[in-house]
Amino acid sequence: MAFSIGANDVANSMATAVGARAITPKQAVFIAAILEFLGALLFGAHVTKTIAKGIVDLNIISDPNKILVGAFSALIAATIWVLIATYWGMPVSTTHSIVGGMIGFGLAAGGVGYVNWITLLKIVTTWVISPLIGGALAFVIFKFISWSILHRKNPLKAAKIVAPVLLGGAFYTIAFLFVVKTLKKDAIFGNYVGIFIGMLVFFVSFLYIRKFGGEGREYDLVEKVFKKAQVVTSCYVSFAHGANDVANAVGPLALIYIILTTGNATGVIEIPKYILALGGIGISFGVAILGYKVMKTVGKDITELNNTRGFSIDFATATTVLLASTFGMPISTTHTVVGAVSGVGFARGIEVVNVGILKNIIISWFVTVPFAAAVSALLYVIIV
Repeated sequence: MAFSIGANDVANSMATAVGARAITPKQAVFIAAILEFLGALLFGAHVTKTIAKGIVDLNIISDPNKILVGAFSALIAATIWVLIATYWGMPVSTTHSIVGGMIGFGLAAGGVGYVNWITLLKIVTTWVISPLIGGALAFVIFKFISWSILHRKNPLKAAKIVAPVLLGGAFYTIAFLFVVKTLKKDAIFGNYVGIFIGMLVFFVSFLYIRKFGGEGREYDLVEKVFKKAQVVTSCYVSFAHGANDVANAVGPLALIYIILTTGNATGVIEIPKYILALGGIGISFGVAILGYKVMKTVGKDITELNNTRGFSIDFATATTVLLASTFGMPISTTHTVVGAVSGVGFARGIEVVNVGILKNIIISWFVTVPFAAAVSALLYVIIV
């Protein structure tokens, strides 16, 4: 499962940087493999999880062995679906895949009464909300960059004023999100850290960009201004993804571990470091071996990207996830980044968006939970 997460979800962080030619696919694979592993190992333990994320009411199931089989079935089912989607280059939500697997196990174990349908409704709602918010924000940010920089008489001069503000805002978002979502600190502390980092980046980038010049078209020079910033935001998303989404692989494994060591499945799971390391290694191998397939779809096939567009996408994705975290919404980073890529494409005109690819991606999203649930239920029935 960790392998399949690495193969599919690396597109969340690296696809826009590759599509905008800020880094090469090989560099993206190398950077993502290291950062995903470090994120999983160093900060994965902060993502302490209530068993099964409330999808299945485990208190109703008296036999721990049935829960053990159910968690195993959910892992296998989710892995099968994510690898199938990855083979076809379709970016799907690994969170929704494992949730679908747990639903299938719950239905097979005890019927509809075992499943928390309110939680499922929230997840289905995010299928619509997260790509729309990500798309809308990316649309607005790219339009702002176009208006304030690209359509000015002197784009480079305008970039020297506007870019530091955008960079400061981006790094405020990154720092706040890292402190609140990954380190699990309170929002007030996160806000202080975010303001400090944002102001620091603003002043440094202002001093750096002020001296920026050289030969070439002004638009090319403006693109170079955003190039390095986009690589940094992509690296952060990769690190944070390893820290947070490793739970999709090791959560059910930790549930199995708890049952085998304590004989029951109640309370909150604390994940041993070696299990987090297994998850990190699996994600890294997935990135290295199959990561290029979904990166190509998100970074190149939906719409053509450059550095200003890629920056708009990363900024919108980080901000959307930040807002979702603040309000406690179960959101998919995959859905958000695809929405953001589409939003930037639509900002340039619908004719530059590959609607056929977009349609196939959306269909794959709606197949995710039913497919994973059906396979998980079948496996559970066979094994039990």
